[in-house]
Amino acid sequence: MKSKISNPYFHILFWIIVLIILTGVFGRSWGNSLPAYYFISLLLPVVMGTSYFFNYYLVPQFLLKKKYFWFVLYFFYTLVVSLYLEMLVLTFSLIYLANFDLGQMGLNSSDTLLLAVVLYMVVFFSSFLLMVQQLFESHRELEELKIEKKKMEIPFLGLISNRKSVRIPYYEIVYIESLADYIKVHSIGKREIGSKEKISAIEEKLPSVFIRIHRSFIVNSERIARFNSNEVELDGIVLNIGRSYKKQVLLKLRNQNK
Repeated sequence: MKSKISNPYFHILFWIIVLIILTGVFGRSWGNSLPAYYFISLLLPVVMGTSYFFNYYLVPQFLLKKKYFWFVLYFFYTLVVSLYLEMLVLTFSLIYLANFDLGQMGLNSSDTLLLAVVLYMVVFFSSFLLMVQQLFESHRELEELKIEKKKMEIPFLGLISNRKSVRIPYYEIVYIESLADYIKVHSIGKREIGSKEKISAIEEKLPSVFIRIHRSFIVNSERIARFNSNEVELDGIVLNIGRSYKKQVLLKLRNQNK
């Protein structure tokens, strides 16, 4: 299971929404939205730092590993440091935004307590969103594994060639070539079998050991002798990697070789 949400747009959108909501909450409480906006903008780095440290360090390093004592201890330290930074932001705001005039900001003692509560509400809410994303990601990976297992239960590629049904074991396939409106399966022993099929339809039938490297080629990664950023060699045959497929192909091949 992944421990991070890697999409940067999710993070940007999330913190923009947090900024808008907190500005609205405190702006309404203070009766002035502009000082609230400046104040929340100054406070936001503290909230973000606390959130990321809690979710991406404390939780995976201690809580998920059942190191409860260390999790509680470091969480307490995080609480102290974050509240200290929050007070620094508050002091800075009083100096530069309100010139020591609490009335100008509409701030009262209950608001300072609310700040601490809101800070950790945001932290725990982001943790909840991370958990939900992980559940969806796990479900998606489970479905992919089920599909992959189903493909591997039939260890051959079924085709119609010359009006006859043909079964080609996966391990015999070297690569599949697309030629206009039909494909040609190149198997061990330089045997070639043609079929009036689209390469995209064949790609969906094959297990993950087969990789689309080009609009015209699907290769059996288990038969690749060597590869670089431009081509692969398998059974003495060199095939080019398509520009639009290069990033995905190299990632898959490097992961398989680990």
